[in-house]
Amino acid sequence: MNEFISEGIQPVGDTFDSGAIGRGEPGLPARFKWRDREYKVVARMGQWKGTSPEGGKSGSEVYLRRHYYQLRMSEGAVWTVYFVRQTPRSGSPRQRWFLYTIQDPEESR
Repeated sequence: MNEFISEGIQPVGDTFDSGAIGRGEPGLPARFKWRDREYKVVARMGQWKGTSPEGGKSGSEVYLRRHYYQLRMSEGAVWTVYFVRQTPRSGSPRQRWFLYTIQDPEESR
């Protein structure tokens, strides 16, 4: 069962995938800090993109809003994280990575 988290996470150091930036994607970090603890990404299990109409209006223009990643972490859990392309007006301009859900290590095997 996935546990809904939806909290900001911090990339650790310069551990990101610089090749992804050249493809117009965020550079997925190799490590994240969450709740004062550091976690290492050991495998990327999947990725997808989230889109929506501009300003929530109906119409033909659709914009890329988020990049999602499903990751196996060093302690065995599967995390779903996402990167926001534009920070919300009310949020921190530096907060771009979020932990969306965690699947328990026992259930993700």
